[in-house]
Amino acid sequence: MNRSLARQLSERPQMTLQSPGLEFRVTHRDAHTKARRGVLRTSHGTVETPVFMPVGTLGTVKGLSQDVLEELGVEILLANTYHLYLRPGEEVVRALGGLHSFMSWKRPILTDSGGYQVFSMSALRKVTDDGVEFRSHLDGSLHRLTPERAVEIQAALGSDIQMVLDECTEYPAGLVAARKSMERTLRWAERSRQAWERLSAEADAEFRNALFGIVQGGTDVELRRRCAADLVAMDFPGYAVGGLSVGEARPLTYELTAAAEECLPQEKPRYVMGVGLPEELPHYVALGMDMMDCVLPTRNGRNGLLFTSQGRLHIRQVRFARDARPVDENCGCVVCQRYSRAYLRHLFVAGEMLGRILNSYHNLFFYLDTMRRIRETIAAGDFDRFLSDFTHRVQGEVP
Repeated sequence: MNRSLARQLSERPQMTLQSPGLEFRVTHRDAHTKARRGVLRTSHGTVETPVFMPVGTLGTVKGLSQDVLEELGVEILLANTYHLYLRPGEEVVRALGGLHSFMSWKRPILTDSGGYQVFSMSALRKVTDDGVEFRSHLDGSLHRLTPERAVEIQAALGSDIQMVLDECTEYPAGLVAARKSMERTLRWAERSRQAWERLSAEADAEFRNALFGIVQGGTDVELRRRCAADLVAMDFPGYAVGGLSVGEARPLTYELTAAAEECLPQEKPRYVMGVGLPEELPHYVALGMDMMDCVLPTRNGRNGLLFTSQGRLHIRQVRFARDARPVDENCGCVVCQRYSRAYLRHLFVAGEMLGRILNSYHNLFFYLDTMRRIRETIAAGDFDRFLSDFTHRVQGEVP
């Protein structure tokens, strides 16, 4: 198919979702993949999709202040319900005006349900059909999280997009265990939705949030399809694909994502949770995903691993001790415009806080810029070319 025709196809009128607290409109579709560009509107602003959401676990993206995040062009970030529930507590946040006011962030926020964190602590929790009982990793105190309680906590935080409480299937899991876990996730999703509807009816008309269902099913393709179809029948404003990138081979991750996407409605946003490496981002977009999040940009930055247009760069390596070049000569971030590899290495090996901050800034810029280029190439009809070229260049090591 020629580029002119591909661009015409990408600019056809698209379906729009409108619901209290959320509006989603697909503006362009790629002619060769399932990639799409869109606009997501929430009570706190507009987000261009596909979008990468930085992880602000405790109401902060580690090492980067809110004004820096705004400078970077972050349109939406993710906060962690589990951690904010334990410290400082959702009632403290509510009393101080909600999470937006508490952390001085005027743009949209997505909160997870806390399920992943609870289920990752297998020695500290007990799961029943009613919910999960767990002990705090901070002081050992006993807590109970139900689907209803997870929605109530997120309502107190005041996030724009909430997630249902789901059971994160352990990896690896057999078919019987995966099915049981998926069925519990579906029952919890229905209870979460009922709690959300009740709280939404009581909410201020000027601020409404949205609730996303989460597709589980372990590594079984048919369970993923069934879970997605059953969630769609519940009619959530948006959908997420969870329980991925937990140890399975990446081709399987893509296959499971694709299986879920086949059953999800075209007019609603799709969010693949907890991914991924830079070279993986365009692949999830090609599978029809609109939203992604991951701790890798800042976590790897703090550990001295930098992502560049030519591959990964480990800044601690001695070969950079006298290297006057920027981290990435093709990068427009302020770190690459101002500082050398030699200086960044010096900061890192000396244990200076600034080194970790600058590394995190560069990595997050790289992720956000990658998503910007993805959006531009979808609109221009060149996404398939970008997908091939970008993936080939960035997955190796810098020479």
